[in-house]
Amino acid sequence: MSAAEPAIPDFAGVWGRDSVTFESPASGPGPVVSRTHTVDALAGDYSNPVLQPWTAAEVKRKGDESVSGIAFATPHNQCWPQPPPYIFVELEMQIVQAPKEVLLMYVGDHEVRSVRLNGTHPEHLKPSYYGDSIGHYEGDTLVVDTVGIAVTPLSMLDAYGTPYTPALHLIERYRLIDGKAAKATAERNERDNSRTHTAIVDRAYTGKGLQMQLTVEDSGAFTRPFSASVTYRKANGDWPEIVCAENPHNYVMGADTKVPVADKPDF
Repeated sequence: MSAAEPAIPDFAGVWGRDSVTFESPASGPGPVVSRTHTVDALAGDYSNPVLQPWTAAEVKRKGDESVSGIAFATPHNQCWPQPPPYIFVELEMQIVQAPKEVLLMYVGDHEVRSVRLNGTHPEHLKPSYYGDSIGHYEGDTLVVDTVGIAVTPLSMLDAYGTPYTPALHLIERYRLIDGKAAKATAERNERDNSRTHTAIVDRAYTGKGLQMQLTVEDSGAFTRPFSASVTYRKANGDWPEIVCAENPHNYVMGADTKVPVADKPDF
């Protein structure tokens, strides 16, 4: 690196969070938030004005199922690949930085997103589970642009089951923030929406946190673009190996999850 080139921010380490929900912005349109304030019933506020009528109806339907004790099918509980931004329900992540690529690694089931640096999206893009991600650095911030996220029977944007369409476009902005600010932001979200029953975050750590600011655009599902954020802090412990196997039985609520069923195999 020459003296004229700016320093690349160092995001190394294992980052964690104790909530599966998005944080709302200080002002302006924001994500679906909890109407139960507990992780035991993931029911989203379907009155959010960013939701189109059909999108709001789907959030209400899934929330009503969750409140009744039925865990609606998600990529997470069905062991499917988790599309962004739904994948942020994973409580631990790592960032691996290389000269031409950044890898976003998630603790559940060895899921990895590849971000090509200083590239462009293909002209003819085939949709995929994680979409096509390109990125670049803007000073102390890593900016990730993702399109081409496939729509599947289990497609959803967040833990509340908010749907999306092929028009989905995501912008993620990662930067390090002050440790006290990270703690206050994350704990406010845990209080307002929900906190998991596990303790992933090292709450004694006072160093910097990692914040991802997200912009969501999808004219097929939402009335307008909106923003959200996810704040990570240092994770407590090592990076575990977590392997998920498809299984419709729900071991928390006791009722089997409803899953898509085909009349004949697709192979």
